[in-house]
Order: sequence, then structure tokens, then C-alpha cells
Amino acid sequence: MVRALVLNATYEPLAVVAGRRAAVLVLAEKADAVDGSGDWLHAEHLAVEVPSVIKLRSVVRVVRNREVPISRRGVFARDEHRCQYCGDRAETLDHVVPRSRGGTHTWDNVVAACRPCNVRKADHLLSELRLGLLRPPTHPRRSGWVAFGVGPVPDAWRPWIQTA
Repeated sequence: MVRALVLNATYEPLAVVAGRRAAVLVLAEKADAVDGSGDWLHAEHLAVEVPSVIKLRSVVRVVRNREVPISRRGVFARDEHRCQYCGDRAETLDHVVPRSRGGTHTWDNVVAACRPCNVRKADHLLSELRLGLLRPPTHPRRSGWVAFGVGPVPDAWRPWIQTA
């Protein structure tokens, strides 16, 4: 299924929609195609390329403090599917400060971890095991919702999305 990135008239990313919906917005003259996907929709007397990126013709008011909810997919994307203790491929999530010790389930307390490191750490603090993090967990950027919400970001979207 083709997806399309929807940009505000100010080129700010707003949403990700199905390719068919993006084509309808372009045909209804509510948006302009910025980049095509290479896929086509065919009707009896019409063929339309499915856009990969569209820009709305009018400005849409955006809520500025859009909070990116924490998710398993999001943590793995942020940590590049690497264990933050040893660098191996991550399979699980770990709370840096265990929930049993008052830790929270927030972006700055959850990291990706491999099973051996997660089992070794269990409900201990890092200082008790002399463990360290490869990089501290952080809250994603405001436009990180795209990468964390839809998975891999297509190359055509990269000029408009900051995923780090």
C-alpha cells in the first residue's frame, strides 16, 4: 500500500495518508503533488500518478505541543534496533530505572535492549551493576511522530522530516 506524506502550505509535515486519499486531494485541487510514487491509479478516461508527498494549498492550523506517545516501535526506531547496553541487536525494552524502583514508562527512561542484557540488569540500577548506556534515552523531535508512527521513512520524505 502506497502512503503519502501531507505537508501544510508552509511545508510542515502534518500527517501520513493512504496514496489513494492523496490522489483524491490532488484531483479535488485541495493539494499539489510534490513528489510521485511511481504507482498509478487508472480509471476509464484518466490515469493519475499516486503522489508520495503532497502540499496542501491552504494553511491548516497545527497544535504546537503535539506529544509523541511512547511505543515499542518508536523506542526501537530511536535506538536503531540496537541494545543500548552492549550494541547487539535489540529484542526487548528495558526501563533504565526499573518501575519497581519508581521509574516511569517515558521516553527518557525506556531503552531497547537485547535479552541477555535485559535479564542481567533485571530490576537493578545501572550503578549497582556497573553498566552504562551507549547513549542516553531522549524524547523524539516534534516531527519524529512520522517515523515512530508509520515505520520506515521513504527517501522521498526525508527533505521534510527530521527523524533524529
